[in-house]
Amino acid sequence: MIGPGLCVFGEMPKRFCGSGIQKEYSGVECCGFLLLKQGLWIFNLYRALYMASPSNYSTAPVSEFLLICFPNYQSWQHWLSLPLSLLFLLAMGANATLLLTIQLEASLHEPMYYLLSLLSLLDIVLCLTVIPKVLAIFWFDLRSISFSACFLQMFIMNCFLAMESCTFMVMAYDRYVAICHPLRYPSIITDRFVVRATIFVVARNGLFFLPVPVLSSRLRYCAGNIIKNCICTNLSVSKLSCDDITFNRLYQFVAGWTLLGSDLILIVLSYSFILKAVLRIKAEGAAAKALSTCGSHFILILFFSTVLLVLVITNLARKRIPPDVPILLNILHHLIPPALNPIVYGVRTKEIKQGIQKLLRRL
Repeated sequence: MIGPGLCVFGEMPKRFCGSGIQKEYSGVECCGFLLLKQGLWIFNLYRALYMASPSNYSTAPVSEFLLICFPNYQSWQHWLSLPLSLLFLLAMGANATLLLTIQLEASLHEPMYYLLSLLSLLDIVLCLTVIPKVLAIFWFDLRSISFSACFLQMFIMNCFLAMESCTFMVMAYDRYVAICHPLRYPSIITDRFVVRATIFVVARNGLFFLPVPVLSSRLRYCAGNIIKNCICTNLSVSKLSCDDITFNRLYQFVAGWTLLGSDLILIVLSYSFILKAVLRIKAEGAAAKALSTCGSHFILILFFSTVLLVLVITNLARKRIPPDVPILLNILHHLIPPALNPIVYGVRTKEIKQGIQKLLRRL
């Protein structure tokens, strides 16, 4: 798994992201290195489990799937391709700019901005996992996706969505300590805390969601290979199996709601304590200033939760709404939050705005 070394942030003692890499890393690089290293370990474990499966290619007649976007309204994809392309470019450009700004601006080398860089890395991976394939279907009619690529996409979507939720929870704790215990903040929220939080975010969600694609890959697919979706969701793929998929769906439901639900509860508790502490402040303007420090974070959490809630409701009410609506919302859920997250922080955070302005002057 993760090597014994740690990263260098600021003025910490000289330690390294990996034991064999003789180089110091900044906060953004270390978060990315930990994500990549943990991701490679999880993927290798998934591949080992899948290859050991008694019902892989040797017994499954399906070697690839065909993704049919909007089965009832396929004409949608022609006019959807342009706005989706623009949103994709916006998401990639905004997150890359934010990461580069945090990397180059020394004043942003703080735990709060390292957590924000982790969120941007997760957004980039989610976008690259889903949107290029969707656009390839829209533009070039490349509907086929290999058996292993489909389950890898399924794993990344489930895992990284939960990682984002967990990152929001860690960021809420960061704001709780900053407002409710400001004198202890430098000793609690340290660079080492960010490293440990990153490892926790990756390991917890990777291990919990690894069984989802493994269970799906072990099913026998004999009911065709046409997936009525633009992406390989677990529910869409498992419908094609002729095996009992009750445990498969039950595991994803329990794991998803346990992780996302616990994150949401902790976020609500953190902001409850923050609001309680702010209401006790009697100094004029101090309460507004305290709330402004976590305003951007609260907006992102609210938007993330709202989009996710709408997606869940539409999936539960499939019989009352066209089946293409949940498909569209699923695509937008992997695109709109990554596009808006860096913009909200860039507009509302003075330090990031100044850092971006300095970066543009250098160019």
